[in-house]
Amino acid sequence: MHGPTILRLSLVLGFLWLANTAWGTDFQGAGHALSYEGPPINYQAGSPVDPVAKLQERLRKGEFEFCFDAELGYLPALLGALNVPPSSQMLVFSKTSLQRRYISPENPRAIFFNDDVYVGFIPGAPAIEISTAHPKLGAVFYRLENKQFERPEFTREMDCLSCHGSQRTLGVPGHFVRSIGTDEAGELDSHTEIKDIDHCTPFSDRWAGWYVTGKHGEMTHRGNLVGAAAFERAGDEPNYLGNLEDLGKFFDTKKHLRASSDVVALLVLEHQTKMHNYITRLSFETQIMMGMYGHIRYLRSQVDAFLRFLLFAEEAPLSAAVTGNEEYARWFTNQGPFDGKGRSLREFDLKTRLFRYPCSYLIYSEQFDAIPEIMREHLLKRLYSILSNTDEDSTFAALSAEDRAAILEILRETKPNLPEYWKK
Repeated sequence: MHGPTILRLSLVLGFLWLANTAWGTDFQGAGHALSYEGPPINYQAGSPVDPVAKLQERLRKGEFEFCFDAELGYLPALLGALNVPPSSQMLVFSKTSLQRRYISPENPRAIFFNDDVYVGFIPGAPAIEISTAHPKLGAVFYRLENKQFERPEFTREMDCLSCHGSQRTLGVPGHFVRSIGTDEAGELDSHTEIKDIDHCTPFSDRWAGWYVTGKHGEMTHRGNLVGAAAFERAGDEPNYLGNLEDLGKFFDTKKHLRASSDVVALLVLEHQTKMHNYITRLSFETQIMMGMYGHIRYLRSQVDAFLRFLLFAEEAPLSAAVTGNEEYARWFTNQGPFDGKGRSLREFDLKTRLFRYPCSYLIYSEQFDAIPEIMREHLLKRLYSILSNTDEDSTFAALSAEDRAAILEILRETKPNLPEYWKK
């Protein structure tokens, strides 16, 4: 055999071995990173066209000017320019950032987000951290020095991939949420971590290392607990730091845009970050499979896992009503789109589950539409069969006939470019 032939055979056998061992029936939590630096992904060499790159181009052309706030720097102007709502503010005090030395329970890191942009701000830190969910590349990371310049410049960051391109992100450039306890200074206690935080995680396991505001009844979570003594007390007095409306008892809230860290925004974030990772992973794997075999038949378990997550098939139920920042809930819901009956995939339930209609709103995203056509068409065909009750997969048995019919009707009216068979 010639060298290239042997190499190709090794790659094929290696890929099949991973498919049969590391993934099993699912690729959630895949233990290996896909190769995305070279073809067909070309992650680092690619020139992202995303909201940050577009904003940078406007700055260079003098079409947009950043206002610099004396207290918050470029943060307010940046959120406005990127259409990221200030009401989405969440606060994390665990030292989980490249600027970790500036983070503490007395100086938490604020995170803001919309459907495809994330912004991180730490009072007193030299830079604002920004990332996007790119349709082709997955997560792309940027840094903006938070001191006044005549013409600010965004710098693309690659160091973030040491964490944001690992098992936690399904082995692709992505985002993730952690639930890990800390000491009184915000240093991580690895023995307390609960991994793979998303909408499948029980409410009681979420948000260690985070501040949390909002009402959640008798349900408990791990937020607002700083240090081992706080966790110990929570064992004896559940919710003694739950159901909070204000975080003034912990730190000077005037350093931030809000005095809150919204529980509903946190619930949305946990779904959204993992859903973005699923889309990226499936897109990358499709491209790799097509290059190797010319088909996607070996991705059956990955497709099943994707659809289970898209349709919240394994969502952890809520046992009490959840209420958060009305401003954020209103902003999120108003994004639509709405069908003729006023229904939307963004409508919250927050009594027994996150959304009224259990199908991810990211099905409308540019990232979903950028999935290679052969896979996107396959996903839509499987999705249609599930929603029209012709798919007999027991995994989706909990999805009621009423929910299936509603989701199908909503998508028919609101999702552009669906195949013709969807409209029958």
